[in-house]
Amino acid sequence: MKRIAVFASGGGTDFQSIIDANEREKFCEIVYLIASKEGIGAIDRAKNHGINTAVFAKKDYPDLDKLYSELTYLLNMNRIDYIVLAGWLKIIPQSFIKNFEDRIINIHPSLIPSFCGAGMYGLNVHKAVLDYGAKVSGCTVHFVDEVPDGGAIIAQTAVAVEEGDTPETLQARILEKEHVLLPYCVKKLCEGKISKRGRQVEIK
Repeated sequence: MKRIAVFASGGGTDFQSIIDANEREKFCEIVYLIASKEGIGAIDRAKNHGINTAVFAKKDYPDLDKLYSELTYLLNMNRIDYIVLAGWLKIIPQSFIKNFEDRIINIHPSLIPSFCGAGMYGLNVHKAVLDYGAKVSGCTVHFVDEVPDGGAIIAQTAVAVEEGDTPETLQARILEKEHVLLPYCVKKLCEGKISKRGRQVEIK
């Protein structure tokens, strides 16, 4: 069974969706939650389910390369097969991505390639969608490469933008879809049912 580490920086609702799906139908071993700081909700969720937690806070690592070097060591020591970014707000250096090439996936709250890249996270994404006047948004699970939100797309779910939407209401509806799409993709990945050739991804 594949072993995964989930990276989170906030409340951890996407993390919880993976836990819940895995408890319903065991498809992986969630070995570690990697948190970007102390005191976030994702840590409480990990503790509630007996999942190991490690905190890699930027304030403890003036040198970003050292942070990711130690993180790489921890993941390799624990034989991690895949990394799932579930609201991870730290910059990931290219060296780390190369060490885990095609083994890191991310969930983003828009239909990539729209409303993504530098600065596009949290409510910023949904505000940008509404300011632009887009009629459709959604969420995307993709492989991680050296370009922010630029990796090959695994799967997407569309959500209609409704009249009177605020960034908060749009975020809430998209988050519901994230909680379905992300566990689905993690399950398929761990079952060996996702194949990638360049930018083309097939789900079996």
